Amino acid sequence: MASVVEYKGLKAGYHCGYCDSEEGKASCGMWAHSLTVQDYQDLIDRGWRRSGKYVYKPVMNQTCCPQYTIRCRPLQFQPSKSHKKVLKKMLKFLAKGEISKGNCGDEPMDSTVEDAVAGDFALINKLDIKCDLKTLSDDLKESLENEEMKKEKLSKKEESNESIHSQAIEEKLGSGEPSHSVKVHTVLKPGKGADLSKPPCRKAKEIRKERKRLKLMQQNPAGEHEGFQAQGQPPSLFPPKAKSNQPKSLEDLIFESLPENASHKLEVRLVPVSFEDPEFKSSFSQSFSLYVKYQMAIHQDPPDECGKTEFTRFLCSSPLEAEYPPNGPECGYGSFHQQYWLDGKIIAVGVIDILPYCVSSVYLYYDPDYSFLSLGVYSALREIAFTRQLQEKTSQLRYYYMGFYIHSCPKMKYKGQYRPSDLLCPETYVWIPIEQCLPSLENSKYCRFNQDPEAVDEGRSKEPDRLQVFHKKAIMPYGVYKKSQKDPSEEASVLQYASLVGQACAERMLLFRS
Repeated sequence: MASVVEYKGLKAGYHCGYCDSEEGKASCGMWAHSLTVQDYQDLIDRGWRRSGKYVYKPVMNQTCCPQYTIRCRPLQFQPSKSHKKVLKKMLKFLAKGEISKGNCGDEPMDSTVEDAVAGDFALINKLDIKCDLKTLSDDLKESLENEEMKKEKLSKKEESNESIHSQAIEEKLGSGEPSHSVKVHTVLKPGKGADLSKPPCRKAKEIRKERKRLKLMQQNPAGEHEGFQAQGQPPSLFPPKAKSNQPKSLEDLIFESLPENASHKLEVRLVPVSFEDPEFKSSFSQSFSLYVKYQMAIHQDPPDECGKTEFTRFLCSSPLEAEYPPNGPECGYGSFHQQYWLDGKIIAVGVIDILPYCVSSVYLYYDPDYSFLSLGVYSALREIAFTRQLQEKTSQLRYYYMGFYIHSCPKMKYKGQYRPSDLLCPETYVWIPIEQCLPSLENSKYCRFNQDPEAVDEGRSKEPDRLQVFHKKAIMPYGVYKKSQKDPSEEASVLQYASLVGQACAERMLLFRS
């Protein structure tokens, strides 16, 4: 099935939930009747993001709080001290029922809370989005059946070329990750015999060397060797002294075995977002109650603003078509709820999209009674570990997208603490390591991160006439459609859409015109 979208154009001058400006926000949006996972992957790599079935792109040089797409590189990720604290806190709670005093102060309790805040909710609710979807999909089916027969042979060939091409681009954009980076961070598990509660006896000089090595590793998280060599210390000079000296990997910290008589049991379940899925259906009312409790306590939403309709529209309806290709992850691609079950009840739900190159975090809601567990941070670390797990089978699925990074909003800056991470250049759509972007962001809210003044947006719309239009039950190129159109504003709208989605998506997606 092809992606079908209805472009809604520019919405400017509405309330911003970040800086509280009454009319500073500006974004372009479209209603996605359906989206293939590849099209959505390409859209988020051009700065788009979804809220339910509404897909929007901030107008970066115009909006009051520019929202930069941020992705973390899980294969090189090293948990920070505060991340480790959160993971240890969870283990203590599960093992002994210990509740540590005070929150993890340096990261917001309300981590992965996304950008679909009040301003966007209001906008989405106001939009005229009611459309006869059934008629549309029936018309589409009819038109597509004929098209499919013709194009099947051709498209198979094109698709394989296309996926190889986009994969190559993704590899290039990976900020020079070495192919051996995974091995560099392979961590040996502590030997069973060692008493891990007591640190091994070491000389002060050895401890200083170890600290220096760890510091270098943190400064150079992608695992490149150059950093060590510059210090005159090739990696081979750091043989592991004892297994227990090695820093624990993210997985070691998350999946540390619990005693048999543990106080609590935590289970994380991945459930497809579909009312046809028995697990999704059976847990729906519990999940919904948790959402209401969260929205009212954390966001002070009145009950009428977090009803079943809002919940379903925002977090349970997705334009993504589930796909199960043989080379993809076992769970397939699409939208999911990652449910955190503690002693048989749901205490948190992470809404995620699994796409060809990434796990994309959409939203998180949790039980405010468990705020002491820093569930925002905990779930983000679990999602990073989950991405690493998926990458073992699906090698190109190697990034964790955290939504938008907003440098001008202190509450949203915590996303920059999951390193190494990259920000998307809003003009050329290439990924730039966050460290290189921060100095510019200190001087200006809006920045072009790509330092090459000659660089252009390689995926820009070059041939708008090839854009696909779905009009009066027929699919046609824009070049044909425009001949029957007399309204000049129609051309401006279509060209704006083409420039924002890029040439590849414009040729694959069907732009619905009434």
